[in-house]
Amino acid sequence: MFTRREYRAPRRDRPDPQGPYWRQRGWQVSAAFLGVVVLLSGIVALTADQDADATGAGAPASEGPLSGTAAMKDGRPGGCRTDDSAGDTLPSAPPDDVDWRALGVTRVPVSASAGPTLAEGPVWWCFAHTPAGAVLAAHVIPSQMSGSDWRTIAQEQVVSGRGRDLFVFKRSTVSDDGSGAGGSSTASYAGFSVPAYSREAAVVELLLKTGQGYATTSVALRWSGGDWKVRPSDNGALHTPVKAVQGTNGHLMWGV
Repeated sequence: MFTRREYRAPRRDRPDPQGPYWRQRGWQVSAAFLGVVVLLSGIVALTADQDADATGAGAPASEGPLSGTAAMKDGRPGGCRTDDSAGDTLPSAPPDDVDWRALGVTRVPVSASAGPTLAEGPVWWCFAHTPAGAVLAAHVIPSQMSGSDWRTIAQEQVVSGRGRDLFVFKRSTVSDDGSGAGGSSTASYAGFSVPAYSREAAVVELLLKTGQGYATTSVALRWSGGDWKVRPSDNGALHTPVKAVQGTNGHLMWGV
């Protein structure tokens, strides 16, 4: 069983002008995206229904490594090895050693150099402390949230605080097969960009290929406890609103 000391931010209950969250289409899109399943009807209009800004979440306390692992001097959990030689250099292409693995209802990119290089139970972890490592984490961690082990993933790979508490509360109302999100169609990962990066935090924009073209959403991450973790917004969203785009400009393509 995983254990972790948690920081819990003070709760600031605010009225929601949009009514109960389970009736909000923004939350339905968030729930569907947990398995890279995107509501395709009216996808542009959905951007006005969710006020999440993943880059605006407050900074939580640092979290420790997975239980049962000894931390190394650089903060990485014992046994976690990746190629961090790229430093802070933004990638000009996907990692050369990318492979694709089935995860839930989709396929995700993995890399022997950028991660995830370790698995402990349902948790795929150990990402490189580089922009490429953040990119892989932004793909893998949200995709693990569609299955029955989502609580474990949230505990280990989502930064603790008010945002995570709200995510867990809302996610518990959605069935593990995603049926609580309403009608949906499967999308796939097509490409990515890294609009913001530092050693402590990153924002990765994901390019999705849908039946109607392309769409984007962004995932904020934080380096915590020796690995990349998703940093949710204050309202519990793991990503920004999904929006349709006309093309692939500005994104590095996976080529699959």
